[in-house]
Amino acid sequence: MEQTARDFFEVCEGGKGLEACRAFCHDDATFSCQAPPLAEIETLESYTHWAKDILGPMPDGHYELIAFATDTGRSRVIAAATFHGTQTGEGGPVAPTGQPVATDYVYVMEFDGEEIRHMTKIWNDQVALRQLGWAEPAAEPTPA
Repeated sequence: MEQTARDFFEVCEGGKGLEACRAFCHDDATFSCQAPPLAEIETLESYTHWAKDILGPMPDGHYELIAFATDTGRSRVIAAATFHGTQTGEGGPVAPTGQPVATDYVYVMEFDGEEIRHMTKIWNDQVALRQLGWAEPAAEPTPA
């Protein structure tokens, strides 16, 4: 389970796409994320496409693995990482900004047998979007 999760994480985050990820997942594996840019994605297949496509606007995109843990009793593997990249390529919601991003995220991979059945991504997208210049800066709090 742990090696499968590590292998999946590496190819998914490396932007290898569905064909490389397919070997580690059930064909009908599901996906969830509460962050608005990913909220409509419901399959792990669709997420692997998104993960590959995000490297278009950020061709230098790469991850830094922070932690990896296995919960065998719950058939889950958790990976925490930071994604780093700079929007120098086309394909983002705006023309290339040249802005860098360093955004933390967590994958919770649920296994059925030796394959991933479901994955949840935990990600604060608003911080990342502001760093890239893709969203307005957060409003300053109003003094009490």
